[in-house]
Parts: sequence; C-alpha cells; structure tokens
Amino acid sequence: MELASLSANLLLISFVAYFVATLFFGGAVKGTKSEASYKSNRWGKIAIVITSIGFVSHVGFFITRWIVSGHAPVSNMFEFITAFAMMLVGAFILLFYLYRTPSLGLFALPIAIIIIAYASMFPRDIAPLIPALQSYWLTVHVITAALGEAILAISAIAGLVYLLKNVDLTKKSKQRFWLESIIFTLILVFGFVLSSTTFTITGYEAKFSFIDKNDNPAQIVYNYPPLFGMNEYESLTPDTMKPFAEMPAIVNAKTLTTFVWSLLVGIVLYLIIRIILRRPVATMLQPFAKKANSKLMDEIGYRAVLIGFPVFTLGALIFAMIWAHEAWSRFWGWDPKEVWALITWLFYAAFLHLRLSRGWEGEKSAWLAVIGFIIIMFNLLAVNLIIAGLHSYA
Repeated sequence: MELASLSANLLLISFVAYFVATLFFGGAVKGTKSEASYKSNRWGKIAIVITSIGFVSHVGFFITRWIVSGHAPVSNMFEFITAFAMMLVGAFILLFYLYRTPSLGLFALPIAIIIIAYASMFPRDIAPLIPALQSYWLTVHVITAALGEAILAISAIAGLVYLLKNVDLTKKSKQRFWLESIIFTLILVFGFVLSSTTFTITGYEAKFSFIDKNDNPAQIVYNYPPLFGMNEYESLTPDTMKPFAEMPAIVNAKTLTTFVWSLLVGIVLYLIIRIILRRPVATMLQPFAKKANSKLMDEIGYRAVLIGFPVFTLGALIFAMIWAHEAWSRFWGWDPKEVWALITWLFYAAFLHLRLSRGWEGEKSAWLAVIGFIIIMFNLLAVNLIIAGLHSYA
C-alpha cells in the first residue's frame, strides 16, 4: 500500500510540474522577440528543467504502479491515458531539445494536463488482469501503440500552433470556424472533468440491473443522473432520476450519459467564455503562437508523423494482429477498435502521400495533423467507451 500511495503522489507531482512549467513557457514566449532568440531566455530553460522533473516523476508513477500491479499499467482507461500523457510529454521533451521551441511546450503541456485530468475521472483501483489480457502482448502491443499515438499527437500540436499563427481570426472564414471548433472540443473535455468532479463530490449514485450484449444479467452504477438506460434496465435505487431512453445492448448507456452531460457542461462553459470575451475563444490563444516559427512548426509536424506512423503501424496493427491470432485464432476481425485503428492508419498513410507527392505543406499539412489527432481521440474515447466490442474491457 505504501508503494501504491507513492505511485499516486508521483502522478500528482508530475501534474503540478507540468502546470508550473506551462507558466514558465508562457514567460519564455512573452520574453522573446522570436523563436530564434530563445536560447538565451532563462524562463525557457527553467521551464524545460521543471518539465523534465515532471516527466521523471511521471515515469516513476508508471514504474511503481507496474511493480504494485505486477503487469504493465495499461490495462484500463486510467492507466492507458496516463501512460499516453507520459509518452506525449516525453516526445515533446525530445523534440524540444532538437528544435528549442518554447511555443510547442506552451501548447503541449496544457494538453497533457487535460489528458491526466481526464484520466483521473476513471476508477484508479489496481485489479488483477482479466484472462483476455494475461499476455506479454499487452505490454508490447499497447505501449507501442500508445507511443505512436503520442508522437502523432505532437504533430497535431505543432499543426495547431501553426494555424493559430497563420489563420486570420479577424475575418469570418472556414479556417476560423474550424479552428474555433478545435478549441471548442478542448473546452468540452474540460467540461467532462468539471462535471465529473462535481457529481463525484456530491456522491451521486444510481444503481441499475440490465441485460448485457451476451444476454446475461448484470448491474451498473451511474455517477451522473441517468439520461440513457442500459438494455432492459431496471432501477435498483429508489427516488432517482429515470433515464429518458433505453439503449440497445451494443451501446454503453452509462458512458453515453457521461458524454452528453460533458457536452452540455462544455457548451455552457464555452458560451460563458464567448459572452465574456465577445469574440472567438481562439483569439485568446493566438497571441501565444504569434512568435512561433511557421516553417519550424511545419517541419516538426511532418517529422513527428514520419516517426509516429511506423511506430503506430507496429503497435496498433502488426503486434495487435499477432496477439489477436494468439487470443482469438484470427489475425483480423471487424471489431470497432480494429476498424478505427485501420482508419487511423489509412489517414496518416494518406497524410504522407499528400505531403510527399502532392506537396501539401504548411496550412494544409497542419489541418491534416489536427484532424488525425481528432481521429485518434475518437478511437480512444467514443470507440473504447460507447461502442461495445472485444476491446470494451479497456
């Protein structure tokens, strides 16, 4: 238990370190005339040191949890998402030392912070592996896939910085609309964290029985007021809100309820910010990207895909198929997770094709990188949590 407590504290230390480092990266960006003049900036040097301390602490969390659980800590949503955030920060640190760009850190670290905050909303208990996951391929497949996705995420962050610098937000355009939509999506994630924390503090619970996708009776506990009911549900908690609609067995109605609540809270939060600012929220972030080097961001985005794509291919497809053959005696099925992994792979293959053969550089490349990250997040959130499949235990 002492090691488990240490593990939790290490994650908290990394979270705080990333937050503090973000402030220093902000000082570095504000205190330089351009990215080229960064090297003599002390704020940036302090920021990367604090980021490195946070990353070491994050790795310590990963290792200690591995020791406590006896297996690689990537077997559930909390473990996988925190590991994903760790790898994202690690990829950023590597690229930072190669390119020395504080603008990237100013956007990468807040996204890592949001990801960790999102992970904290899932159960953090350490439990024995279910039989389907008792394989060394859990470590090989999941860690490699997460590393590939983390590197690809850096490409999207570089693309976002590029777009914030180069899209004219003073005029109505398709570019401004879609850039604002990206910021809106980030606010929705924050809405999830805010709504989940609120209902957790209030201690809300509603218990239901239902029939799962295998026609077996089961029970589930909602931590949000239930908007959608599980298949053939019956309430086991008196005087609680009744769901508005019953979902088929293939849909996880509890997760759908969480998603809709998060959407509602996120929309309200976004509208409040818009009313206060009286302008697109993206304009609030644009000044932090103004000093970024556009060519450098374009190069970082491209190189991140060059590195992340083969790593993702290895982990999410090749290793996954080998494990699938061992576990289910077939290399490929049409499980939702497998399908979306293939869609992700095809998208980034198209990205490289368009970049290399059609010359899609600059703004076009930046948009593709951001869209790719949205696909990765959809695969991680919607496919894992809402659509029932062979990977639903994750």
